[in-house]
Amino acid sequence: MKISWGIRIAIVYSGFVLLILTLVIASMHQHFDLVSANYYDEEVAYQKVINAGKNEATLSTPINVHANADKVTIEFPAELQGKEAKGEIRFYSPVNSAWDTKYNVAIVDHSMSIERSKLRNTKYIVKIDLTDNGKRYYQETEINLHS
Repeated sequence: MKISWGIRIAIVYSGFVLLILTLVIASMHQHFDLVSANYYDEEVAYQKVINAGKNEATLSTPINVHANADKVTIEFPAELQGKEAKGEIRFYSPVNSAWDTKYNVAIVDHSMSIERSKLRNTKYIVKIDLTDNGKRYYQETEINLHS
């Protein structure tokens, strides 16, 4: 059986239309999270974060974040020991915004611990933002909590 060139062209165009429709429908079912809900407001105030990052670089040692099987430990440098540092530690998950968590800074014996059971087994960007005596410090550290 011989197929004419007109039918062949119609088959090619129909296949192309079906492919495009499939891609459009698949893209409509994708879920994209912004870094934060008020992203644009935070972008305007980002110079403060840059300055806080420069302040963190002046510390004797960087803030150390490490994990074991039971907990994630955040160790603070000597300059912040015994002081009333206030702020928050955010665990930002690039995979799913529902996995993001936030904790208030509570330094006990130059460190702070967070139970692993409160966190997902994924990669996090730990965003440490704290203030001590009016001076703001900011650091981002990646940590992988895959089992």
